[in-house]
Amino acid sequence: MTKLFDEISAGLREAITHAKGGKTGLVIHEFRAPKLDVGAVREKTALSQEDFARTFGVSLGTLRNWEQGRRAPDGPARVLLTLIDRDPVAVLKTLRASPAKRAARTGQSRSPSKNRRAG
Repeated sequence: MTKLFDEISAGLREAITHAKGGKTGLVIHEFRAPKLDVGAVREKTALSQEDFARTFGVSLGTLRNWEQGRRAPDGPARVLLTLIDRDPVAVLKTLRASPAKRAARTGQSRSPSKNRRAG
């Protein structure tokens, strides 16, 4: 057997032991965010529901479900909302692109190849 096979086999045995609740020596990191009031988090940004959803890449329906308590955010959404809750200005500042990047993203940049005249 090759070294790679041995490593894969050991990893699989460790995964099975872990899945069965056995001790493996693995370190598990788990993020536990406090309970979030999504409406209060959004209000800290001073954005409407529509603008908040668009800015953070969440569907408007999902945001409304969170705010009305029909659903709860989990995983990466929960982490993002916690960051927004703790420092909304820093998160919004980080997400804003510079004017040059914004122009490039929307196709408004002026590249020489686009501006050449046929002649």
